[in-house]
Amino acid sequence: MSELLQFVYKEEFWYISAFLNSKEVSGIETAKKIEDFIKHKFKNLTPDDFFRQDLKEGIIDMVQNISLECSWVPYVEFFPYKDENTDRAFNTLGFFQFKVEHYPDQPLKKEKLEPMLIQQIPYLLLDDLKEFFKDTFYKRILIDTESPLYVFLTSNNTKPSVIEWTQENIEKYKKLIGNWTEIYSGQWEDYSETLYTMRIENNLSNRLSELHFIRRNSGFVYMKEESYEKYFESYMIKYVLDPTPKMRAVLFALRSINASLDLLFLKMQSEVFKDLKSIETKIQNLRLLRGLIQTNLSKVYDELDSNRRQHYTSVLKHLLIEFEIDNVVKRVNEKFTTIYDAMQNLYHKKSQEDQQKTGRRLNILNLLVGSDVLVGLAGVLIQSLNLQEGTLFASLLNGIVGIIIISILSLTIAYYVYVRIQLKKSDVSLTVDAIIEDQKGNVVLIKRKYPPFRNYFALPGGFIKEGEKPTEALIREVKEETNLDVKVESKIGVYNKEGRDPRGNVHTTAYKCRIIGGFSDMMGGDDSKEAELIPIDQLKTIELAFDHKEILRDAKLVKKL
Repeated sequence: MSELLQFVYKEEFWYISAFLNSKEVSGIETAKKIEDFIKHKFKNLTPDDFFRQDLKEGIIDMVQNISLECSWVPYVEFFPYKDENTDRAFNTLGFFQFKVEHYPDQPLKKEKLEPMLIQQIPYLLLDDLKEFFKDTFYKRILIDTESPLYVFLTSNNTKPSVIEWTQENIEKYKKLIGNWTEIYSGQWEDYSETLYTMRIENNLSNRLSELHFIRRNSGFVYMKEESYEKYFESYMIKYVLDPTPKMRAVLFALRSINASLDLLFLKMQSEVFKDLKSIETKIQNLRLLRGLIQTNLSKVYDELDSNRRQHYTSVLKHLLIEFEIDNVVKRVNEKFTTIYDAMQNLYHKKSQEDQQKTGRRLNILNLLVGSDVLVGLAGVLIQSLNLQEGTLFASLLNGIVGIIIISILSLTIAYYVYVRIQLKKSDVSLTVDAIIEDQKGNVVLIKRKYPPFRNYFALPGGFIKEGEKPTEALIREVKEETNLDVKVESKIGVYNKEGRDPRGNVHTTAYKCRIIGGFSDMMGGDDSKEAELIPIDQLKTIELAFDHKEILRDAKLVKKL
């Protein structure tokens, strides 16, 4: 600790992200039980609970003089999410918040607290939380045990009490500041100057009277005592502390989606799942959760665009970078693309298997017909009906034979019709559709020349030819129908609801595309009467073919629709 400067500990805020099922467990009640459990554990610590035996006396004294309150804060609600790793269902994303103060009534002891000692307590808490959630009842809650608790330390006083946080003073005290901003990293004498410089290079303060830093697992806030009293609750919590656990919850959710997609993909490849509808439902639920998460991220980006609080927007930008949100979103989207491709392959494989199976059944029926077996049965039936009445036994026998033969013929005919229908159903056709926007947000639509949906507007696209890749088919179809050259940028989704296409069992994959060149050569061709750039606001009054409005919604044009 520097002899020239000392931060005086004020209080802490700890956060841990979690999913829970609000239909089965109350977040508020759970928070109270966690609080009671932790207090009990802290009062009954043993030497075996400590990683640092040399600090055990100080730690025991701290936890026996602690004020701790736990609360549940929901962030995203009302979604169906099933974690593939635990096979548990959840519908709410949020975080447990702990408001903590060591030595609330002993200011002299507070003055002596140092980061090395303070950082031991959250480690103990995380171990206790893991133990708490082993209880079968609380398996309805999934906490983020892969990450350490997020800890915000606060200080409202220094010794000496008057410090102006000029760049010169920050440089002068950077080792001390570095220790307080990185609670989880530990402090050792051989740490380099470069490390301490890195710890404080992102100073988010805009006033000389305060400092605050946000790191991946911990943060530090210092405000002068009078500023702390006036602005900590109304400003610092709202614009610095609160956004941090929310962004961390977003990170937890995205990682959970990514992990579920990984497991789902592996199960698909190992053919654990035979029911494609089950897989499809799981993917749709994950897509819904991703959509809700991205909607909340959109609010963050809207704040960056419109909020005039430069200090607040700096915090949001810093959080996006610190938690690498954009990179994680990109990885999740790429994983969805991979799993969509796998789904297409599974559908294609299942279609081929169904056609082969149905074809074999049809061959057997054709063999029966071709070998006159059914004709022979019909002849026997006619003959039995034409027999003259004899004994009662003979009449009964003829009747039974007739019923059996009629049943066989009826079932055979019914089965023949059924197989024909199944053969038609199993014949899956694959198509592609393109969303192309100009810089003003207008969307390229074609007017269909032929049924179904003749004269309706639709997205450009069409059938995939044998041996053709979906993206190759898309580029070809767009060129044929609009005379535009495009580059495929990203996959939106696979659409295969029954009845989406009157022509039969047609599955389509939708992509976002970027125009190469310009729109001056755009014109209708092939299956399209015309091609137009349609303003987004006009789509509200236009009936689109197939399920193309749903595709536009999934392409994040939902706000505009």
